[in-house]
Amino acid sequence: MLKEGTKAPAFTLDDQDGNSMSLSDFEGQKVLLWFYPKASTPG
Repeated sequence: MLKEGTKAPAFTLDDQDGNSMSLSDFEGQKVLLWFYPKASTPG
């Protein structure tokens, strides 16, 4: 589990339209990553 303030590791995922998106695509911008690790839901 990452601690608050830790930089996110590089990753690439598909968006809702199946397009590949990488965290590096947003370099220089503010990005909010929202996780539900214990919500028992896929995604």
